[in-house]
Amino acid sequence: MSPLILSLIVFVGVSAFVGAIASFFVGTGSKRAEDRLDVLAGLKTSEEQTRITKDDLVKLSSQTIGGMLGNLQERFKGIGLFFEQADSPISLQTFLLVSIGAGFVGVVLGLVGNSPTPLLPLFGLVTAMFPLMWLSFRRKSRFKKFAKQLPDAMELMGRALRSGHSLASGLHLVCDEMPAPISQVFRAAYETQNLGVPVEQALKDSLKKMPNLDYKFFVTAVAIQRQTGGDLAEILDKISEVIRERFKILGTVQALTGEGRLSGAVLMAMPIAIFFAVYYLNPGYVMVLFTTDLGKKMIAVGIVMQILGAVAIKKIIDIKV
Repeated sequence: MSPLILSLIVFVGVSAFVGAIASFFVGTGSKRAEDRLDVLAGLKTSEEQTRITKDDLVKLSSQTIGGMLGNLQERFKGIGLFFEQADSPISLQTFLLVSIGAGFVGVVLGLVGNSPTPLLPLFGLVTAMFPLMWLSFRRKSRFKKFAKQLPDAMELMGRALRSGHSLASGLHLVCDEMPAPISQVFRAAYETQNLGVPVEQALKDSLKKMPNLDYKFFVTAVAIQRQTGGDLAEILDKISEVIRERFKILGTVQALTGEGRLSGAVLMAMPIAIFFAVYYLNPGYVMVLFTTDLGKKMIAVGIVMQILGAVAIKKIIDIKV
């Protein structure tokens, strides 16, 4: 088999494997507590829309190419929401162009470094994922910053309600007094309710842009208070206190699991570092992995074991608070 065909097979296989792993983690669904909050906030029905009705079966049986295109469009809507959650400074088209360019850069760097031909698609795939990793890191850091700002926002709104302001005025106060990203989320909800949408519905809509569990508590409290009444300011103070206590426990957990996270990073990076070190010292010794059937099987088993090890370590150190 020629090196070009082999490299193409490796590229397609790695791409499919990474896509399968990504789809597995993306489709894991929300937790039971979040589902209950969604039901209370009105985001889901009590049946959680899990039953397959006769209309659904007819729709599935009569699905055509148009339906497939509709599903593809829904996927792209999800990508747009991902970009909105990350507050991306670039558009989707620019992102795709940057990813393709980064992939070509990875292939060129592999050629310059005289790397084995089967590894060139892998280099291109890794460098092409850098923009996605950057956008995911930006989204995750934005979520963390919002979570840290939320207790102060709850206390600020509680004081505003005690002084006689309405809930909408409290939202506007958070928009003016606090920095991004929490000011952006609350401003979107405030401007939406200014257009005539009920404030609880505006807050429910903002949950799509900021899927935070503590924020769901706040939205649920507002929805229930609008229906049954009660002291919303006291509820906001309680939510703020709970969030601060959770942050204290989370800090303790992070300190106790620091050794495990460091060990996981070292164990994941060591095989890759050893591979490149041995290739630099003795390329012929490493090329046996690509020229023999046993070597190719060893590479496949090594990749699978690396992924399983990463998942196992993540399960051990990822403690929900």
